[in-house]
Amino acid sequence: MNKSLLVGAVLGAVGVTAGGAVATYNLVKSGPEYAQVLAVEPIKTQIKTPRQVCEDVAVTRQKPVQDEHRIAGTALGAIGGGLLGNMVGGGRGKTLATVVGAVGGGYAGNKVQEGMQQRDTYTTTQKRCNTVSDVSEKLVGYDVRYQVGGKEGKVRMDHDPGNQIPLDKEGRLILGQNQGQPAQ
Repeated sequence: MNKSLLVGAVLGAVGVTAGGAVATYNLVKSGPEYAQVLAVEPIKTQIKTPRQVCEDVAVTRQKPVQDEHRIAGTALGAIGGGLLGNMVGGGRGKTLATVVGAVGGGYAGNKVQEGMQQRDTYTTTQKRCNTVSDVSEKLVGYDVRYQVGGKEGKVRMDHDPGNQIPLDKEGRLILGQNQGQPAQ
């Protein structure tokens, strides 16, 4: 047999064997490269930011009372009532009418002064503040349901992965840079 024919046959056999081995390895290793995304749910949290709100409010106040016991009203009412009572009747009746008029007038004068003091008010402006909270939402991540080789899993990601999540050589999810999580 010719030596070059023999070398050619050996090299051909080696080439066919190596090609078959590579093809077989690729067939065995050809697991899925991506996990199929089934659902993506955004996860949000509420953030409350307190702030103070102030406003000027009109406030009505009662002026300070100078005659707390209403002596002036009582005295003026008693004098007026006594004068009126004195004009009625004669003799002892006149005295009784004067006393009754003075007592009644004193009481009425006291009540009139009380009403006047209660209505003696002034209006001023007062600043009133209270705290309110502004509420906003912040996106914190995504709950992702996926499927690999007929099995479903769930993972939380910091971004929306789209329709697929890449898998590394060991079949783990590639969630970000240099991160892998076993597919469930």
